[in-house]
Amino acid sequence: MLRRLHPEQPESFAFTPANLEWAEAQLTKYPEGRQASAVIPLLWRAQEQEGWLSRPAIETVAEMLDLAYIRVLEVATFYFMFQLKPVGSVAHIQICGTTTCMICGAEDLMAVCKEKIAPKAHMVSDDGKFSWEEVECLGACANAPMAQIGKDYYEDLTADRLGEIIDELAAGKVPQPGSQTGRYSSEPAGGPVVLTAHVEGRPEHNASVALAVELQDTIKRIDGSEVPLRTPWHDRSDEKGDVTPDTHAPKLSEGATAGETGVDKREAPVEPSGKVESPVEDATTEARAAEDATVGTKPALLDAPREGGADDLKMLKGVGPKLEETCHELGIFHYDQIANWSAEEVAWVDDNLQGFKGRVTRDNWVEQARKLAAGGEPDDSSENAGGAE
Repeated sequence: MLRRLHPEQPESFAFTPANLEWAEAQLTKYPEGRQASAVIPLLWRAQEQEGWLSRPAIETVAEMLDLAYIRVLEVATFYFMFQLKPVGSVAHIQICGTTTCMICGAEDLMAVCKEKIAPKAHMVSDDGKFSWEEVECLGACANAPMAQIGKDYYEDLTADRLGEIIDELAAGKVPQPGSQTGRYSSEPAGGPVVLTAHVEGRPEHNASVALAVELQDTIKRIDGSEVPLRTPWHDRSDEKGDVTPDTHAPKLSEGATAGETGVDKREAPVEPSGKVESPVEDATTEARAAEDATVGTKPALLDAPREGGADDLKMLKGVGPKLEETCHELGIFHYDQIANWSAEEVAWVDDNLQGFKGRVTRDNWVEQARKLAAGGEPDDSSENAGGAE
């Protein structure tokens, strides 16, 4: 979809002092020369402040990051989460229109938006308070149909309930987010059927709804003063912390007393066995391990191809330029070398093809090489070109 800047643009844009301080702090997250990585956070904060991204806002972010305007415009137009047109002064309503929500009534919700806000998406209502759009899946499929209004989700919606929510917002109220049918989270509509012991005594709202109810900032434009500025990524090695040593006594295992098994919950000390390891025994063990590490029997290899040049090993199924080069490094240049390998020699080569272990057996090189050495073609040789490593 082609996305353009709105034809009517404000004269200028400026972050609020608190938002500017926040934006400058974000730049310190990144190594010198990598500040462009902050482009999305800064664009998002500009949108949180104004509700949409104007050309002056995009240019302001570009100047802060020392980027060409077009580079930041590319980001703003690529991601659909950025609004390039003015939105309602009170709320911009995003109706999920993906499969589950559509099946459960998203079209009815959009009909409400067309009736109460504007006939088309991204149009602002006559009073300037609302706008709406259809969006892709918002990830609350179990509570479909749903809409995102400002920062929060309104779930289990009906057309009537959405109309009421719009009226409440217009009146300056902030309707409680979350399920609109009384569900605590995403349990079955009839109530929980598992983990029912956790129902009694739980908080009034789930964590997401509880935070929204506490902050009451669902549709608030962010000016940066909402929370203290934090920069936990800064070096704090010079700060003094609590250096009081942990003097807690061991935690005794239940039902055990000192001197018996299970003195405490820490790992028990290893008792010396009294057996002295024999150096000769150790050397023998290491030698056997080294012997076991050598798989198969090394075949006859060449320092260089014979007169006339090397055979085209890429004719073998599964062999490409890189694997052919690996074979040459091992001393494998000709079909007849491969054709005469025994099972033990195949095992050795399989184990020594660095990065391609097991290829000889997997693709049956010996049988292929015998056919090629006799002037024939291997099975599926036509598939080798371009598809091998």
